[in-house]
Amino acid sequence: MRMNSESVRFGQAIGRALADAMIEDDRVILLGEDIAAAGGPFGVTRGLHAQFGSQRVLDFPISEAALVGTALGAALTGYKPVAEIMFMDFCTLAMDALVNQSAKTHFMFGGQNSAPLVVRTPHGGGLNAGAQHSQCLEAWFAHIPGLIVVCPSNSEDAYGLLRAAITDPNPVVFVENKTLYAKKYAFSESQQPISLGSARVARVGKDVTVVTYGGAIHWAEAAAVELAEDEIDCEIIDLRTLQPWDEATVLTSLTKTHRLVILHEAVESFGIGAEIAARMADIGFDELDAPIRRIGAPYTPVPYSPALESEYAPSAAKVTASVKEIVL
Repeated sequence: MRMNSESVRFGQAIGRALADAMIEDDRVILLGEDIAAAGGPFGVTRGLHAQFGSQRVLDFPISEAALVGTALGAALTGYKPVAEIMFMDFCTLAMDALVNQSAKTHFMFGGQNSAPLVVRTPHGGGLNAGAQHSQCLEAWFAHIPGLIVVCPSNSEDAYGLLRAAITDPNPVVFVENKTLYAKKYAFSESQQPISLGSARVARVGKDVTVVTYGGAIHWAEAAAVELAEDEIDCEIIDLRTLQPWDEATVLTSLTKTHRLVILHEAVESFGIGAEIAARMADIGFDELDAPIRRIGAPYTPVPYSPALESEYAPSAAKVTASVKEIVL
């Protein structure tokens, strides 16, 4: 049911996308741990079991390997499953089904078959959940040919990208920053699917390009407000899709600003930012007037202590400092 509201919580937008997809296509089914009566650990699937029944909203035992393996089997037999892994850290238990099976299906069947499944999973810190419930592992999956990786930053994108992911014939890892679930964002009642692989210019600027995605965009936006007081005008690019990523939009922005900062919550070492930096240093070298800067978490597990986790995570202050290093 549509809500007559000017703003919708991020988690509600995802739930709405799932409901609308299930209404339009009875092949869409949901699988996960505690997603039925309990509505999922973050309440995203609340009400869907009552609306669609136990044949389409299926609770699973605590076995991510069985969960994603079953989703793959369902996808190969005509369904469009959406599997929820409670925390992204637990994707480690489903790596064979994701990396060796789902990602390879289209290739190994000579293009005669596909695996149209979506794996939804939350990543990131902010809840002081410790090293085994706070990781950002999206770079793992972006490295695997055959997988699409998506990470929205607001309610409209969460809805539109998930609708597109469900209809895509390829397996999609749909990453949700857990600190966003309760946040409200503007939402259009006529919101449509958003093409995968298309970035969004979240803020127009002329002095420096900040490329980011997911929950990290809010650090970039806060930094942009602060930097504007020093007459530094930031352009913010929200990638939305991490694989394939929209290098054309990033290059267009770099051509205008001539400076590039890449921000993500994940560990900086070997991350998404490293790939973007390498690519822009290749195809955009002549546009660069300063070194490329990357901002990410340090190379250590996520701390449990609130004070340590706050220091560990990127922040608006760290973005501001990096921008000033290459602009002033």
